[in-house]
Amino acid sequence: MLLPRLLVMAIALALPSVGAQAGSADGGKPATKSKPASAAKPAARKSAPRGVAKVVPEKPSYAAAFGLRETTDALALKSSVALVIDQDTQEILFSKNMQAVLPIASITKLMTALVVTEAHQPLDETLVVTQDDIDTEKGSRSRLAVGTRLSREEMLHLALMSSENRAANALGRNYPGGLEAFVEAMNRKARDLGMVDTHYVEPTGLSSKNQSSARDLATLVDAAHHHQIIRELSTSPEFQVEVGRREMTFRNTNGLVRSPTWDIGLQKTGYISEAGRCLVMQAQMAGRKLIMIFLDSAGKYSRIGDAERVRRWINATLPPAAEAGVVRAESRPSS
Repeated sequence: MLLPRLLVMAIALALPSVGAQAGSADGGKPATKSKPASAAKPAARKSAPRGVAKVVPEKPSYAAAFGLRETTDALALKSSVALVIDQDTQEILFSKNMQAVLPIASITKLMTALVVTEAHQPLDETLVVTQDDIDTEKGSRSRLAVGTRLSREEMLHLALMSSENRAANALGRNYPGGLEAFVEAMNRKARDLGMVDTHYVEPTGLSSKNQSSARDLATLVDAAHHHQIIRELSTSPEFQVEVGRREMTFRNTNGLVRSPTWDIGLQKTGYISEAGRCLVMQAQMAGRKLIMIFLDSAGKYSRIGDAERVRRWINATLPPAAEAGVVRAESRPSS
């Protein structure tokens, strides 16, 4: 059963706040605080065996708290929310909780890229990472140290491909009028595109207040796909940049871009604990251009597994786009 937006927001506000272990919108490992060396362990507590890392349970995502993970579907997907549409006809081929409004983590960066691209700011202009770009929301780490100087295009590349949070924040901060004006532009663009379930508060996706629905995100993917630079940078397998006297290699957070069985035109991953693992893509298969949305996938590799399940189903079941008729798979509520 789909929840109204106001109920979703009410429950979201009631959830406990998430600390540094929450994740990093796919842009880096969360920072952890070390205990003082003099801290004594309780006598009754046994220490973990050497070489065995302590496992900290993940806090539940919003979708899990809403019960959306209990929804079953014909493809047995691990994602709480899924949507597959034909990009040319807008025909819905598969849907699962597609109207649920949830945190979207680094999928946010697609809108960041769209606003930057359509502002036509100089791509060769040098931007500098500052203290203002450090993540105070989740405490995530970044390979871009304060003082790093990169071009706007390089920042855009790292934000889209490797989900660099400091790069995304620097892009927003260097927008005319600053970060506040940039977030206003993000929400204005969402309204212009008819994304009625979408709201942004910052450009990285680290905040759980950046929320949207699968239907809105399909609209965003379609709009972003019209820009060649977003297509190319988001699907780049890896990228080298010079940081000071060092050359650093960054890799795509979506391993499917390196797979010969996929023809991906645009992609973006995302993760914070409130959102779960997320993935959006534009890809061609069975003679069709498809847009695929997966939100709140439980497990590190489940979003990739869900994409593979959909690909196999598309290739085995759906006729080519030129043929008449469309086979649909619908989700059903669990008993």
